Amino acid sequence: MAPLTVDLQQSSEAASGSRQVGRETSPPTLLYLSQSDLVGLGAESSREYVDAVTEGLVLHARHKTVQPLKPYLRWPDAPHIADRIIAMPCYLGGERPVAGIKWVGSREANPRERGLPRASALIVLNDAYSNYPVAVMEGALISGMRTAAVTAVAAKHLAAPGFSSVACIGCGPIARMQLMTLLEQFPTIAQIHLYDFDTAAAETMKGNLEALRPGLRCTVSPDAREAVGEGELVVTCTTTDKPYIEYDWLRPGAFVSNVSIMDLHKEVYERADKVVVDDWEQSNREKKIIHQLVLEGRFSREKLHAELGQLLLGSRPGREGPDEIILLNAMGMAVDDLVCARRFYEMAVERSAGTKLPLF
Repeated sequence: MAPLTVDLQQSSEAASGSRQVGRETSPPTLLYLSQSDLVGLGAESSREYVDAVTEGLVLHARHKTVQPLKPYLRWPDAPHIADRIIAMPCYLGGERPVAGIKWVGSREANPRERGLPRASALIVLNDAYSNYPVAVMEGALISGMRTAAVTAVAAKHLAAPGFSSVACIGCGPIARMQLMTLLEQFPTIAQIHLYDFDTAAAETMKGNLEALRPGLRCTVSPDAREAVGEGELVVTCTTTDKPYIEYDWLRPGAFVSNVSIMDLHKEVYERADKVVVDDWEQSNREKKIIHQLVLEGRFSREKLHAELGQLLLGSRPGREGPDEIILLNAMGMAVDDLVCARRFYEMAVERSAGTKLPLF
């Protein structure tokens, strides 16, 4: 399969479905994909993301990616931990090499002060031969859905087989994508236990989920502990900067996808049967819980069970016992964003979706 290239004029091969785009021509153009364009390509469904994220994790495990440690841009009047802009560059190798970056901004107060989603993002794709940009696309939808896909991919290896109950802490947009993805990928789910400081948000989520799958039983829990204790799979979707989930809250056999990173007390990492990350270097970075534990001599790479890609390759085992408590601490990788963005770019070229923009 041919690499991404600068010219977005579809060749006859692209029209026939091979996704060949052609070599550089002058003047080069960009393909712009709005969120609406992406939705038209199926970006609200989990299927493309699960397949793409699996591909990206395998490439990462095979050392066919380049992914610098992502910098966090903060300034003094941004006091909340979620107030930042992050630059996430990446190169994906393999048969269809591509490079690019996600530029993702977040303000915790956006929903209540500005009527905007907390996070926004753009993804830029570059041809890996000329290094020219070939596409720019809205990135918040991809960012949220690829995060949910990581949970789903991990659950296939780390959750109890046939699990039926999910606990979700936080009921905002990230939680919605997590739960919709899990429902699409796991038909055995019969119960969802929800908790949010904002009870109205939890009740709204309950109604939306029950409408999505008739027969699904959703419960709004009075506190986080009760919800967590009911979940065979627990997913955290908050903006907290202080841990609150204790090890004793978890039921035997629980799998925890710690999406929002800061929710678990340190003892959970120490006492869990297995701790899995997406990337050790990304997870062991300043101020994060794993890094704090490493500095305190309470955790190390040797105590880590695996990176997620190793489970997909079969070089490390997944769940081995029904009562194992397993923690996934996925920091979120540019690999995930780029592999999903590449997939939707290729689909857009095939279907003549999006808007072509002159670069010069």
